[in-house]
Amino acid sequence: QVQLVESGGGLVQAGGSLRLSCAASGSIFGINALNWFRQAPGKQRELVAAINSAKSTNYAASVKGRFTISSDNAKNTVYLQMNSLKPEDTAVYYCNQRLRDSSFRINDYWGQGTQVTVSS
Repeated sequence: QVQLVESGGGLVQAGGSLRLSCAASGSIFGINALNWFRQAPGKQRELVAAINSAKSTNYAASVKGRFTISSDNAKNTVYLQMNSLKPEDTAVYYCNQRLRDSSFRINDYWGQGTQVTVSS
């Protein structure tokens, strides 16, 4: 099976930076897409950033220019560099990896979530 482990969340002042990491382990036979979502209290989970196997990226309008998604496919790890953080970025951030696993199908895997809190 595949497991994802997230790290890097925490408390930061507005204008600060954090870097999230999400490492996958287990029987992985390919990467389809790597995504970061976030969910603030009382709100729906939203897609923040995405990167595919060709390293093409997409960002939510609210984070464009401030956040950067990247990946190290050899390490099955995806990163989210978050700069110029704002209080409205406060949320639980979830890593999502769409991987080809031992079933040879593409399945969705989720990290445990990491809290990011931005104080004003």
